[in-house]
Amino acid sequence: MRVAILQMSSSDDPEENMTNVRAMLRAAKDQGAEFALTPEVTNVLSFSRQRQEAVVVSEAEDVVLQAMRDEAKDLGMWVLAGSLALRSDPPETRFANRSVLIDPHGEISARYDKIHMFDVQVSAEETYRESAGFAPGDRAVLARTDIGNIGLTICYDVRFGYLHRELAKAGAQIITAPAAFSPGTGPAHWQPLLQARAIETGCYVLAPAQTGQHKASMGKSRSTYGHSLVVSPWGEVLLDVGTEPGVYCVDIDLDKVDEARRKVPSLTHDRTFEGPK
Repeated sequence: MRVAILQMSSSDDPEENMTNVRAMLRAAKDQGAEFALTPEVTNVLSFSRQRQEAVVVSEAEDVVLQAMRDEAKDLGMWVLAGSLALRSDPPETRFANRSVLIDPHGEISARYDKIHMFDVQVSAEETYRESAGFAPGDRAVLARTDIGNIGLTICYDVRFGYLHRELAKAGAQIITAPAAFSPGTGPAHWQPLLQARAIETGCYVLAPAQTGQHKASMGKSRSTYGHSLVVSPWGEVLLDVGTEPGVYCVDIDLDKVDEARRKVPSLTHDRTFEGPK
């Protein structure tokens, strides 16, 4: 199967992002992709709560999601909206950071709300409090599709191996890890974490990322690390796209999942044990 990784530099303007993602999905189809994936917060990337309040809408109203559904249907391919900032159902006032899997008929096959919130202080200049604006999800999601069993995760989830192991034990062959990764942590942690998750689970890990300096009409702009990756079930980096936005394709073979798990069947070797005192 050919997968297309869409590395983007989303702005805080959903209409602009919609135009870009439409063109990129068509380019992915032209390159023979059966499955195309976008990064975290494809629809609007903004540090400004005021800007978010102005442009973040419900799933039914989101122009980027509708465009992606239309393109998936027109192009006849699977599409992952890596994540979208969306309004949650009342009484929750915070947004959802939601990954949406779309089938080749343009229908929504699965939804996953990011479980782990990025509340960190990387440095005096780089602080994030994702939970201030976004409500965490509480449910792991595995989508069983005709292109494979796909476990959905988002960005900071990559640091929590237990989530990926549960997805693999439930049958995942592919784990998606769309991100808007911090430039402060990216050089040290991004690739090793993704390789570890692939090795531990025997899954392909598909990680489309935001990249570069993001245009902001309100508030300070944000920068992200880039380096979208595809990692094999054996932990090999099959694709590292660097820092330029674009559409990048790679072929994957799900037989490699079974092969890796036969060699090292660690998913069957769990043991119970007493915790430390």
